[in-house]
Amino acid sequence: MNNDIVKLIEKKMEETATLLAALELPEAQQNDRSKRVFLSLANIEPSEKWNNASAPLLTTAQIMKFIADKYQHSYATNTRESIRKETLHQFEQAGLIERNRDDPQRATNSSKNNYSLNESIIEVLKEFPNGDWESKVQEHLSKVPSLLEQYAKKIEKNKIPITLPDGTRISLSPGKHNKLHADIIHEFCPRFIGEHGVVLYIGDTASSRDEGGKFLHLESDYLLELGVPPMSHDKLPDVVVYDRERKWLFLIEAVTSRGPVSSKRWIELEDALKGCTVGRVYVTAFPDVKEFRKHSADIAWESEVWIADNPDHMIHFNGDRFLGPHT
Repeated sequence: MNNDIVKLIEKKMEETATLLAALELPEAQQNDRSKRVFLSLANIEPSEKWNNASAPLLTTAQIMKFIADKYQHSYATNTRESIRKETLHQFEQAGLIERNRDDPQRATNSSKNNYSLNESIIEVLKEFPNGDWESKVQEHLSKVPSLLEQYAKKIEKNKIPITLPDGTRISLSPGKHNKLHADIIHEFCPRFIGEHGVVLYIGDTASSRDEGGKFLHLESDYLLELGVPPMSHDKLPDVVVYDRERKWLFLIEAVTSRGPVSSKRWIELEDALKGCTVGRVYVTAFPDVKEFRKHSADIAWESEVWIADNPDHMIHFNGDRFLGPHT
């Protein structure tokens, strides 16, 4: 790297430090990583003036590529989560950026998740460093509470509502996978379990859950009473429902991308649930026939298949009987 480029990069980093401090970011978000991320979000190269700033929609991978190409600093692939959790998340909380401006319903775990600077930040940058940028900063800071409220409403509006059999209402993050979870509760359960069904577990594809785990709804004491041991979220199927009348535990895997209840998965679950005192019914749920066909060869015998766009029927992969436990 020649000296001229080094000097330009150093100057941009110094100027970005001034901006982030003025925007009242915590010290942890005024580090070099955050400066580089901010520069990429503003689409500003080392030799450019700040009034050329724009707000492209950038994925985390695109941000990393911009930093590598323009600021000569490469981050390892496994630092992507650090950029997301330790910089972008805080930028969002501070009202600097918005996530998925183009599609608020995009699934939380989608590779297409993107981030872009808000207009009030672009207005600051258009005035920086020689114009009336400090008053623009104050304008932005005065708007932050209302901006965050707007974003919260937008996120809530696009969540998927679920009403459990007992009337409890919960919301899942947007996405095809969680839409299938809602179909399982609203369409499968009334048809094949009925009024005696108790929902004991629902997963959610949003991995953060306030950094707390995968589940959105969990009746841990009830599961323990049935002999289901405490299990990590990657062991439980997506939805678990207990039929109190027939004393059957429905273990339902929702498939939109990952695999169905395969023979391997069936054996793993049977081993984990060997202390369970009630009958176990394994179900793989698909959103449509197209998705079912992708996975049909991997489905375990002695399990069931339900397809959401044809909700009145099930396919029985067993041979000796219809719906029911096989142990």
